[in-house]
Order: sequence, then structure tokens, then C-alpha cells
Amino acid sequence: MKKIYQYGLLTSMMILCACGNNNNDMDASGTFEATEIIVSAETNGKIEQLNIEEGSLVNASQKLGYIDTIQLFLQKEQLLRNIRSVESNRPDINKQIAATRQQIATARIEERRVENLLRSNAANEKQLDDINGQIAVLEKQLKAQESTLQKNSNSITEQSSAIEIQVAQIEDQLKKCIITSPINGTVLAKYAEAGELASTGKPLFKVADIEHMFLRAYISSVQLSQIKVGQKVTVISDYGDGKRKEYPGTVTWISSQSEFTPKTILTKDERANLVYAVKISVKNDGYIKIGMYGEVRFTPDTTDKKR
Repeated sequence: MKKIYQYGLLTSMMILCACGNNNNDMDASGTFEATEIIVSAETNGKIEQLNIEEGSLVNASQKLGYIDTIQLFLQKEQLLRNIRSVESNRPDINKQIAATRQQIATARIEERRVENLLRSNAANEKQLDDINGQIAVLEKQLKAQESTLQKNSNSITEQSSAIEIQVAQIEDQLKKCIITSPINGTVLAKYAEAGELASTGKPLFKVADIEHMFLRAYISSVQLSQIKVGQKVTVISDYGDGKRKEYPGTVTWISSQSEFTPKTILTKDERANLVYAVKISVKNDGYIKIGMYGEVRFTPDTTDKKR
């Protein structure tokens, strides 16, 4: 009889321990993740400088290093000199047609003089016709000169513009030689060092925005009616040894397709085979780490009730 009592007491204690370890407040669980970006080289060349270390805080567009730019700089200088050389051949239209314009002006003065003489019967019609013919020829010559010179000028403009496009391409390549971070974040890994040769697409470092974390959790189809995008929830981070901390979170994404429950994830209903992934944004206070286990508790959404 004593053995039966001891066995029953032991069984009751095991049940109580099991119930104590089960967190009934947990509606879903998952792991924390962040927006991670692998920054790669955008050009070929020797890495002259890369001033980052793992754990370094970087800002978006902050200059972190650069790849050798000497050859690109020399190409740009050569193109700029080519532009100056081409522009030096541009004709000065006004100067080159000034002589013809002067001839026309002189001929018109002669025309007026002959017309005056003709009124006083001191000249004949042939003299006036000759002057008019001479003016017509000079005006045609002027138009031909202007057309030719304008075409030459347009051709030089096109040549100059083509070289300017090449300069813009070189300037774009020079910008790509500067190594920057696309986001504000923390350097998680460094894949290259100064002095190494970089090629287009070679990973240089990985950066993540760990200030704004996401908990990727999984819910059952029954729980879909309890949660929606924009809803406020409570996120609990688990640091082990019973250390837990709560954070306010916001649902930012709910998957439209179900999937099988990941083996490492617990759901409120352990019988659920198909679950839906959700992402919950959390502002990190510095203690949440990527890959850390977390739980979520749905808080009542009073938005619809207020309406």
C-alpha cells in the first residue's frame, strides 16, 4: 500500500511539472530574424581600403572603403582632353560669314545709288539688274555658308556629346569603386580585406538592420481569424534559464499559403500539420539576437469593436 501511494505521488508531481513547463500564454513561436544584405563589389580591381570590422555600426551611404581607381581616372582625363580637342574645331559661324555679309551690304548701297541715278536718267536698267543679280548670288552664297557651317557645328556637338556620355560612364564606374552600406545596420561578417583583388559580384561584407527585428512565427488555420496585418501583439524573447522579456510588436505580413509545421517550431495546437507563417516587427533594445527563440501572444484587437 505504501508503494502504491509513493507511485501515485510521484506521478502527480511529474504531471504538475509538465504543466508548469507548458506556457499556456504562448499563441505561436518562431525565431528572430533581421533584414540582411550581402554587399558585393561592383567593379574589378584591388581593394585599397576597407575600414570595417565585424560588429561595426555603419550608416547608409557611408564610405567604408574603395577599390583602385587610377586607370578609370586616367581614362576620364583622356576623354576630357578629347572633348576640348573636338570643341577647338568648332567653326565661328559669325566670323566666317562676316565677309559675305559685308559684300551684300556694299552691294545694297550700290543698288540704292543706281536707283537714284536711274530716276535722274543718269543710269540705265541694265546696271540695276546687274546689281540685283549680284546681290541674289551673294545671298545664296551666304545661305550655303551658314548651312555648311551649321552642319559642321552640329557634327562637332554630336561628337562632343558622345564623348561626354563616355565620361558619364567612367564617372559611374568611379562611384561604384566606393564601397558603401545600403542600410543603417551592423556588420555581421567580413569576407574581404584591403590588398585583395575584387571582381564584380565578389561578396565584401554582410550587414543587417538589427535595430528593427522580425519574429517569424507560425499559426494554425484556426488562429487566422484572431490576427491581421497591423495588429499589435506581445512578443516574448527567451534567453534561457527562465529569463524572458516582453516587447510590443506589430504584425507586418501573413503568408497566403500554408506549409507544414517546421520541426523546430511549437504551435498552440500541436495537432496542426499545416500552418501559416507570419512576420512581426519588433524594435530591438540590443538584447535580441538573430536566430534567438521567441514567442508571441495575441492581444485583443479592439479596432473593430470601437467602430
